[in-house]
Amino acid sequence: MNSFKEIFFEKTGISKERLDQLLSIQKKKGVSLRRIMIDEGLVSEDVLTDLLSRHLYMPALCLDNFKFGAGIIDLFPEYMAKIYNAVPLLRNGNTFIIATSEPLNILALADLNNFCRCNTVLVLSPEDEVTRAIGRLYGKEVADASADTDSSVFSRQPGEPVEKLVDIVLASAVSRKASDIHIEPELDCLRIRYRVDGALQDVLKVPKINQNSFLARLKMISDFDISENRIPQDGKFNLKAQNRLVEFRVSSLPTTFGQKFVLHALDKNILNEGLEGLGFSENTIDDFKSAAAKPSGLILFGGPVGSGKTTTLYAILNQLNISSSNIVTIEDPVESPIAGITQVQLNPEAGLDFSRGFNSALRQRPDVIMVDQIRDAEAADAVVRAALSGQLVFSAVQSEDAFSAISRIIEMGVEPFLVASSLVMVCSQRLARKICVKCRKSGQIAKGLLGKTGFSVKDKLYTSEGCGCCNQAGFSGRLAISETALIDDAIRDIIISGKPADEIRSYAVKNLGFKSLRDDAYLKARDGLISLDEAIRIVNGE
Repeated sequence: MNSFKEIFFEKTGISKERLDQLLSIQKKKGVSLRRIMIDEGLVSEDVLTDLLSRHLYMPALCLDNFKFGAGIIDLFPEYMAKIYNAVPLLRNGNTFIIATSEPLNILALADLNNFCRCNTVLVLSPEDEVTRAIGRLYGKEVADASADTDSSVFSRQPGEPVEKLVDIVLASAVSRKASDIHIEPELDCLRIRYRVDGALQDVLKVPKINQNSFLARLKMISDFDISENRIPQDGKFNLKAQNRLVEFRVSSLPTTFGQKFVLHALDKNILNEGLEGLGFSENTIDDFKSAAAKPSGLILFGGPVGSGKTTTLYAILNQLNISSSNIVTIEDPVESPIAGITQVQLNPEAGLDFSRGFNSALRQRPDVIMVDQIRDAEAADAVVRAALSGQLVFSAVQSEDAFSAISRIIEMGVEPFLVASSLVMVCSQRLARKICVKCRKSGQIAKGLLGKTGFSVKDKLYTSEGCGCCNQAGFSGRLAISETALIDDAIRDIIISGKPADEIRSYAVKNLGFKSLRDDAYLKARDGLISLDEAIRIVNGE
């Protein structure tokens, strides 16, 4: 994160000489640089707050009309508020919302995280407003909870505060790299959870009185019909936060206590990371490159829902995306637009079903075609025949592992000899939680696991207890655990003979040096990328 000096210098165009003078004054007076800027008349407090809010993608909140709930001061002592010029706003479960005028004070933020021992969400407020709020709060000018038990601290200023709360929820989700936001109406509140590294975490409980306005705001930005509450709706919106462009896919579902929303975050920057950035091993990447260099054939991905198949397909297509190639995708839905690639969004209600879309795409003479998922016999037959007719085809199917993906295609009614003739490579993957490198520590494997895992007492493994960088989870991000196999003539013969997937696996292990999901998971545990517990979780899933 940039310093205040860097942000101010970049955004205002102040000369370096003048900035050095101000830094000299700051050193003599022993006050913050922002206070010097304001006292010297270079910028107003409001302009400065707006500058920081836009640069840091942090919501700004006016505190002068803010009323605090009773008991909040018991969670946050006065000396902490005065030292860090921060004031507590709301605590729900494991999340503490705090207003501060010093969002760039890394040491202060670390202290607040450690003191609160929970997930802190920051909003930005002008320094003088924070100071006045501290005076009101610790001067006992606190709202009587018994007189207003169903009010939210965000409901005091109609309209704007709820919009700010929605902004806070979205910005915090991006900051914590959440893949989904679950907004769930309950009897007495609106429950908000984030899915981070595959696991749902409670974040916030919004008072019931604010439910309708909160959901109305979501409907508005998602381009929903605001007046419709009886049927499910789908929409989307883009959000730029922390120098990342994130698209949220939004779906609503009517429930007993109101409409439930799930927001799925699609980080478009991940396409630029390549296969290396997704965590694939060097050998696996070599297999991908070898298969993708073929002029035609089927490259088939297997795995359960949520295993990252589409992300991997996008990463490969992005690397194949050169001016001399004509790449077409058939998707439902299109997960993320890619410049230079023709992407077809199926719309059966309008007459654009799979058959019509796929056949029309073939008439566009593509070099590469991608079908996001093989869902039925028609799609299975289509991708196989396209691979045999001269196109390089990428597709995915739900299966337990790489070789059972072959069985799934055959079970859908495609002749084994056609499958065998078309296949170039099969792949399966899972997503594992990366161990936090900031708080990981080496440890010894339990003796009871030695025989079961194949590890020895000399193997160096890592565990993590959690820290402020990983929100006490011990994990930060995810990577791919995978298995791949290039198809040779012997495997084609096994497929044509109708033998089960286990026969193909046995041959690949003995003759091709095939590494399974288990092998890859344990290798990444040895490399310190994931914990042994996470590797075992992946293995059990296998």
